[in-house]
Amino acid sequence: MNAHAALIDWPVDPFDAYPLALWSAAEIAAATGGTASGAFQVSGVEIDSRDVREGDLFFALKGESTDGHRFLEAAFAKGAAAAVVDRPVPWPHVLVADTARALERLGAAARARLAPEACVLGVTGSVGKTGVKEALFAALDRACHGRAHRSVKSYNNHVGVPLSLARTPAGSRFGVFEMGMNHAGEIAALTAQVRPHVALITAIAPAHIENLGSLEAIADAKAEIFRGLEPGGVAIIPADSPHYPRLRAAALLVRAQVVSFGRADHADVRLLDAVAAPGGGSLVTADLGDRRLCYTVASPGEHWVINSLAVMAAVRAAGGDLGAAGLALAELEGLKGRGARHTVPAAGGTALVIDESYNANPASMEATLAQLGSAPARRRIAVLGAMKELGEHGPRFHAELAAPLAAAGVDHAILVGAEMAALADELGKSAGAALGKAIPFAHCQNAAEALAALAALGVADGDVILVKGSNSVGLGRVVEALTTQQQG
Repeated sequence: MNAHAALIDWPVDPFDAYPLALWSAAEIAAATGGTASGAFQVSGVEIDSRDVREGDLFFALKGESTDGHRFLEAAFAKGAAAAVVDRPVPWPHVLVADTARALERLGAAARARLAPEACVLGVTGSVGKTGVKEALFAALDRACHGRAHRSVKSYNNHVGVPLSLARTPAGSRFGVFEMGMNHAGEIAALTAQVRPHVALITAIAPAHIENLGSLEAIADAKAEIFRGLEPGGVAIIPADSPHYPRLRAAALLVRAQVVSFGRADHADVRLLDAVAAPGGGSLVTADLGDRRLCYTVASPGEHWVINSLAVMAAVRAAGGDLGAAGLALAELEGLKGRGARHTVPAAGGTALVIDESYNANPASMEATLAQLGSAPARRRIAVLGAMKELGEHGPRFHAELAAPLAAAGVDHAILVGAEMAALADELGKSAGAALGKAIPFAHCQNAAEALAALAALGVADGDVILVKGSNSVGLGRVVEALTTQQQG
């Protein structure tokens, strides 16, 4: 074969036969039980008029305080091709009785039309699910010519999951969907829509313990993801978790194939070694039973070493390319609010900002503080926001952050939110020096006060600043202020 022939000899892919348009008017009407105003095609699905792009289908959903029908004109001004509505409108549309129910039905139709060869993966867990979802997508997409799809951002609830399903192109080879919950029963409803072939639980930690009452109840709620597994499906669970037997039993109850990951001797994907990689991250060696893998993880931290094992287990279960997965992990950057790193101007040079402002619970706090402790720095500054939904356990969990703060060698802490009073009390005790050294701190009520405390402290060359808290605390504003400042 000559060079020219080799260039044009693209392999035959059955997924290429699927249409390029995401949905046609007739398909939307059939899926939702609605009536189309005419013929049209759409290239995307959106529920927020501010995010509409050219060619999107806009769902006019009704919320507790607003009605999407009020934003139809704005959606079409931004290029919407059509809308799903519950009343006649003067734009291309599909008329339905209930737009929220119509979104669920369109998501179900998207799942049903996937090819038998396609593999759907579901991801949940108390910590790390969004990062693992993104890593899985990158790993699978790299080797399938762009035929992978995933839920974006943290679209993991009763609206986000059907929306993510509805956005799935018919020709997708892989679909990766995140599922979250605040209460028991929520993941069961979501996994019934996703119907994954591979279901992955990243970790069990006291997130939402206020609503669920115990770690065992959290484990049971996360294990609901196995109920939606397709026959012969694979359940991937953390081998190092004290709740491993509970998760395994839940998976076996639905006759799933169980694959575990972690450091434990019984792990099916087992960590053999992890060493610091040049330029950050880790060089990982893992045992998969019949082979060993050596790959680089760009994201720093012990938690990402373990996350990478989960990714490799899921890629293998999905029939993906492990080599491509290793390359993807080596290039994966931190996400906004979930580990993104920014070099910012500082007095005398530059400082590093670690953006973990989107979410926080005791397990993720400890992991991220350990990451801060491993970062070379002139000073380590921790801006920590309150951890929400801990209920009566909140004061204890906040106070217990004193030990990981000391272990990380934090030079100054800025604590944000009323719940952080327990940690402030712990750091303020005269016995605090027993933790290794007294840690100077400021206790602030909001992000504006935190920024003022940072300004008073002064950000200087060589500082590393960790910003982490529950999203409702609003510490994203601290990151935004630090990354957009201009200094002469």
